Amino acid sequence: MKFVFTDKKVNLPGKVHAYAEKKVGKLERYFKADTEAAIVFSIEKDRNNVELTIRSGGTVIRVAESTSDMFATIDAAVASVERQLRKNKARLEKRLRQDAFSRTVEADQVSFVPEPEGEEDKFRIVRTKRFPLRPMSAEEAILQMNLVGHSFFAFRDADNDGRFAVVYKRNDGDYGIIEDED
Repeated sequence: MKFVFTDKKVNLPGKVHAYAEKKVGKLERYFKADTEAAIVFSIEKDRNNVELTIRSGGTVIRVAESTSDMFATIDAAVASVERQLRKNKARLEKRLRQDAFSRTVEADQVSFVPEPEGEEDKFRIVRTKRFPLRPMSAEEAILQMNLVGHSFFAFRDADNDGRFAVVYKRNDGDYGIIEDED
């Protein structure tokens, strides 16, 4: 497992990074060799924050934890990842057998965000993310959405000829899907 540490507005001793590497390294048994763990440390208002993002092939798992002690926060983040893995164990095992962790991207699958036209002063875009849209089922898209902790997820619907679609979590706890008409 490859580790990337980022300290935001804080200088942490090396023992914190070593502790995080040891604890997060225990998660390596769940993933293949090409796994990367990005760990962001920060302190805000006497709270120690850790954001842990694990990328393995096409799967992304992200958790954020905050406690009064940095070591306890690292432990809580690792426990959250393990909880997500256990919660989605059956689905992840099914995906493992289908080579879900291998990542291949074709040129026509890369998404882009068009630049806004005209009245830019009314809408302000503060962040742009680019990522490949992989063909997957709606169930797999919901799993990915839950693993990264977002309320929506864009994907190419493998059950609908690879058309663009978005799954989202509804206020009542159920899920919805927005599909392309064409």
